[in-house]
Amino acid sequence: MFEDARIRTLWELVEYRARASGSAPMFFDGDGGRAVTFGEVRDAALRAAAGFREWGIGAGTRVMWQLPTRIDTVIASLALARLGAVQTPVIPLHRAREVGFVLAESAAEFVLVPGVWRGFDFTAMVRDAVGERADVRVVPLADGLPDGDPGGLPTVPEGDDDGTRWVYYTSGTTSAPKGVEHTDASLIAGGVGLATALGMSAGDIGSIAFPYAHIAGPDYVIAMLVSGFPAVVLEAFDADRAAEVYRRHGVTMAGGSTAFYQAFHDASRRRRAAAPDAGRLIPSLRLLSGGGAPLPPELYRAAGGELGCAIVHGYGMTECPMIAMGTPYDTDEQLAHTVGRPVAGARVRIVRADGSTAATGETGEVTVSGPMVFRRYTDPALTAQAFTADGWFRTGDLGYLRADGHLVLTGRLKDIIIRKGENISAQEIEDLVNTHPAVAEAAVIGLPDRERGERVCAVVTLAGAADGAEAPRLTLADLTAHLRAAGLMTQKLPEQLEIVEVLPRGGPLNKVLKTALRERYGRAPGAPMSSGVPGGLH
Repeated sequence: MFEDARIRTLWELVEYRARASGSAPMFFDGDGGRAVTFGEVRDAALRAAAGFREWGIGAGTRVMWQLPTRIDTVIASLALARLGAVQTPVIPLHRAREVGFVLAESAAEFVLVPGVWRGFDFTAMVRDAVGERADVRVVPLADGLPDGDPGGLPTVPEGDDDGTRWVYYTSGTTSAPKGVEHTDASLIAGGVGLATALGMSAGDIGSIAFPYAHIAGPDYVIAMLVSGFPAVVLEAFDADRAAEVYRRHGVTMAGGSTAFYQAFHDASRRRRAAAPDAGRLIPSLRLLSGGGAPLPPELYRAAGGELGCAIVHGYGMTECPMIAMGTPYDTDEQLAHTVGRPVAGARVRIVRADGSTAATGETGEVTVSGPMVFRRYTDPALTAQAFTADGWFRTGDLGYLRADGHLVLTGRLKDIIIRKGENISAQEIEDLVNTHPAVAEAAVIGLPDRERGERVCAVVTLAGAADGAEAPRLTLADLTAHLRAAGLMTQKLPEQLEIVEVLPRGGPLNKVLKTALRERYGRAPGAPMSSGVPGGLH
């Protein structure tokens, strides 16, 4: 287990693990069969860093990258960390609308893309967003990473708790994404918290089948570097395919989000229905772990029983990658009904509306402090709103601490939808839905969904008919086509459309009562399982 508190940068941690476990495997490519050791990853990152430096990338250079989950993507990010660049990872699902905003707001000097991946031309999209700007260099990495001579690299930049090294963009209650600034030290603290909770060792084999560009990516890789265990890497997640690869490699820990648990559960049942004597879906599996969405107690029991393993669920967000996490040593009751205890280094305080500290078992806003909390937002106004007077980060989630120290989440203050672990701004979608000519007014809500955690539902009233014209009509297909044309990414498209005569309103400001809409449509006949719980990792 990692014990060196003097390590403050990601590159120091890479060197630490390469010295301790240089010949041990770090990654197995589940798609191509490639395997690399901790030492080989360190050496490849050094060569890539030298190549990046020849391009003009160095300490403080702002580099945005939108790359698939591959071994080379991890190596590229480690190489940039070696140089002390400021990295802005962007999930490959994002398209022109989100990418254009992040490109402009981050003032990126370099943008790394995969070229054409899964039929989509990322190079063309980003170059179109760049336009005539001469201060941005778009670099396709379709032919691999640059390869230079590490002998000419400058000394490793020192760790600086006040120096931003990572900027992640996340949707919140407003339509514009929020830039979240992290240091290497804050990400390391999150990874150490994860590693400590999971109790992984060099004898385990993990898995990365979620977007590495998500903050969960470095969080997980840091846990690997801390504990010395390898992981199987998959570019995209399909439960049946992943299970076959994991069986072959003997994976002991899998997961990523509630959607992964459900998918593996369903894959196992399909497999047993086809071959009753097939045995466990992944015989070596001892842990499913993750977060990113609520974990309904019924899914905990069903998936754990079906797969024959423990499920340890956690809670965090882009601003604080690890807040609380279940452990393999918790009871079934604790794992099914809480998100675990605060991880090592994190402190959680529940506060009342007046700012005072809530009693044990009393619901209030979850606030957190510790070395894994982000440095600041890129927007100073958002930073000022996000912290209490004594420096605790306001998560916007509601919950309470039990007498056993475990955290229970009960609701949220923020108007976000968490779909497959991704935060989606309801306001952003509402703004675009309201531009449809058939829509008079719209409210976008998240509804419980057994596969996605939450699904996007648009509730609208229709515009009145013009004199002599036919009354407007609207279908879900019409609406999604309109939103696609506006550049909205697929993950944010509504999966349900409800048309009402009037939206419910109340309160001193006569706001739309989204709680009433969630109550109405979340309990419709045949509705997916619901926990009514927010939050989750990232």
